[in-house]
Amino acid sequence: MSHYPRAKFLISADAPTGFGDDSGAEVAFAGRSNSGKSSAINAIVQRRDLARTSKTPGRTQLVNFFELEPGRRIVDLPGYGYAQVPPAMRAHWGRLMEAYFAVRESLAGLFIIVDSRRGFAESDNVMLEFAAARGRPVHVLLSKADKLGRNEAREALKKTRALLMDRATAQLFSAVTGAEVDAARGSLDAMLARRPLRPADSGAG
Repeated sequence: MSHYPRAKFLISADAPTGFGDDSGAEVAFAGRSNSGKSSAINAIVQRRDLARTSKTPGRTQLVNFFELEPGRRIVDLPGYGYAQVPPAMRAHWGRLMEAYFAVRESLAGLFIIVDSRRGFAESDNVMLEFAAARGRPVHVLLSKADKLGRNEAREALKKTRALLMDRATAQLFSAVTGAEVDAARGSLDAMLARRPLRPADSGAG
């Protein structure tokens, strides 16, 4: 049974005016195209098709909101860094994400999905800076860890943590084998718990 049995899609937005309800708490998921972001979301939520997955990089072109339970959401941000996306579209995505981080009061934290075989990139660092500007915690998932040997995976994690220092936490992750999915889910729950529901958000009072 899913840890979030009431999880459901809420809305997609291609402009800040479409972001929807800003009460409660939400955690955003970001990552380069083909980093395994949608697969990570589905594995953590234990729903095979909650976030759309595709073998075509750059498929996520909108800001997608999902409700885990009333007042608790995750947000699938557009993938970035895919060269074959037209420059105008890349620029639009950049503005959309910049606006998202600037206006969302309910933002409780950020997950950055990084292909463990490719490592951290400058585009990932931009996401770190967006979150830091809002004082929000960041957790990095080194995805597709099943494609590395044990020593390679250990070294990738060590290198990433040294690079991040105290700017973010990091872990290995595999949506295929389920390795460390529970740890990722725990980090998500901890971020969501940082912003307790106000009485107006919970429907009380």
